[in-house]
Amino acid sequence: MKIGVLTGGGDCPGLNAVIRAVVRKGSFHYGDQFVGFMEGWRGLLENITMPLDLATVGGILPRGGTILRTSRTNPSKHSDGLQRCAANLKQNGCDALIAIGGDDTLSVAQKLFTNGVKVVGVPKTIDNDLAGTDFTFGFDTAVNVATGAIDRVHTTAEAHNRVIVVEVMGRDSGWIASYSGIAGGADVILIPEVPFDIDEVAELIKQRHGRGRYFTIVVAAEGAKFAGTSEKPDDSETDEFGHARLGGIGLKLAGEIEKRTGFETRSVVLGHIQRGGSPSAFDRVLATRYGLGAIDMVHRGEFGRMAALRGNKIISIPLAEAIASNRKVDKEILDAATGILDRLEEKAAG
Repeated sequence: MKIGVLTGGGDCPGLNAVIRAVVRKGSFHYGDQFVGFMEGWRGLLENITMPLDLATVGGILPRGGTILRTSRTNPSKHSDGLQRCAANLKQNGCDALIAIGGDDTLSVAQKLFTNGVKVVGVPKTIDNDLAGTDFTFGFDTAVNVATGAIDRVHTTAEAHNRVIVVEVMGRDSGWIASYSGIAGGADVILIPEVPFDIDEVAELIKQRHGRGRYFTIVVAAEGAKFAGTSEKPDDSETDEFGHARLGGIGLKLAGEIEKRTGFETRSVVLGHIQRGGSPSAFDRVLATRYGLGAIDMVHRGEFGRMAALRGNKIISIPLAEAIASNRKVDKEILDAATGILDRLEEKAAG
C-alpha cells in the first residue's frame, strides 16, 4: 500500500517516534510506501509533500518537534478544502492516510472519512485531554518539564520569602497542572475544571505563612478561571479552529495575590518550553506503540478509527468517540490536587 502521513496542531514530543514506527513497520512488515504531507492539513490541502522512507526516519526517535512540521490549518474553512484533500491523496497514489493530532486534527480526519477517505487517527496532545484514550504521548514529557521548573522555583521562593505562581499549559483541562503540581509539591493547584475564588486562595496563603511557612508555590493551568466571572480570553486572534490564544493567568494571579496578602509575588510562564525538546522514555515507547498500532489498523481496514491506550493495551476506537468531548481531570486526580487545599484548611481549623 501507499500511505500518506501528516502531523497537525501544536508540536509535541514523540511525534517523530510515531512517524518512525509507522514507516519502519510498514516498510519491513508490509512492504508499504509512504508520502509525508508537510505542515499538517496545509500540506494535504496544497499538495506539499516530502519523501518518507527508512532513510528519512533514521535517527529521529529522540528528536522533538516533527520532521513533517505542522500547522493549525483547517481544510473545512477553505473553499472545497475537504475535496481538495481527497483529490491530492488520490493524485499521490495514496490508498490511506494516517493523521497524527489532537481533537482538531482528528475532527478533520473524521470529516474526510465521512467523505470516503480511508483514514486512521493517532492521538496527540500534551494536554492529555483527548477522549477515549488513557494517555497521549507528550504529556509525560510536559509534566517532567513542569515538575522540574517547580522544583527550581521552590528554592528561590524559599530564599526570598516569596509566593511564586507557575503557569502551565492546559486550555480546557488541568492534567499538566494537576500532575506537575502534585509531583512538585505545590501548595495551591488551580485548573480549568474548578473555578477558583481568589479571596479563598489568598486566605489559604496567609494561613500558610501564619504557620511559619514563608513561601508558597501556586501552579495554575493557562485556562484556569476566576469564580463568578464571565471574563473570556481575548478572541481578537484565533486560529482556524476558533481557539483564542491563551496566557496571562499567572501574571494576573500574582498581582491579585500580592494585593490581597501583601506578600511579594512573582509569576513564571513555562509556555512552549513544555512542548519542546526530546521526549521522555515513556513518551518514546508510547508513541512507538501508537505508530505500530496505526499501521496495523490500516492493514486491518479499521478506517475512521483512532489508536487508543486502554490500560496497557493499544486498541482502536471510532474517531467520532475520540472527538466527542474533552477529557477532564478524573475524580481521583482531582481529589489529590484539591486535597492540598483541603489539608491547608484542616490545619488552619485545627
